[in-house]
Amino acid sequence: MRIISFCKYWDKLQNKEFTTFRFPRKDKDWYVGEIVQVYYKNRSKQRQALGTAEILSKEFRAMARYGDKTGYPCITNDEAIADGFPDAIDAYGNHKSGYFFMWEFLWDNYRFKRLSNEPMNKLTLVWIDKLVNT
Repeated sequence: MRIISFCKYWDKLQNKEFTTFRFPRKDKDWYVGEIVQVYYKNRSKQRQALGTAEILSKEFRAMARYGDKTGYPCITNDEAIADGFPDAIDAYGNHKSGYFFMWEFLWDNYRFKRLSNEPMNKLTLVWIDKLVNT
C-alpha cells in the first residue's frame, strides 16, 4: 500500500471525502480504486499515520493559467479554496485568491517549469479508516 503524505493538518482532512493535487508519479501513477495510507509528514520525525483512504476519482488539471502547455482545464479558484487555500487579505491589505495562495505554496517545491508544463492529478479520496482526528 502506497503513502500519500500531507505537510500540515489541512481542514479538508476532517471531511469524509477530500481532494488533493499531486503531480503524476513517474514510477506508477495514482489510480482510481487504489487504497493508500495517509500520513502527516511521512519523511520527518513528526511522522504520524492518519488512516487509510481510497481514491474515488482522478482528473487532470493544469496549474498555469497563462501559457499552459498541458491542454487540460486549469485549476479554478473554487477548487483551490476547497483544497484548503482560502481567499484572504495579505499583510498589505491586498485581496489574494485561493488560487494565488495555492500557486505560492506549490512554487516553493516545483518552480515555474514544472507548474506550467505538467498536468496535476486532482485526486478525490474517501476515508476508509481514520485513525486521528486532524
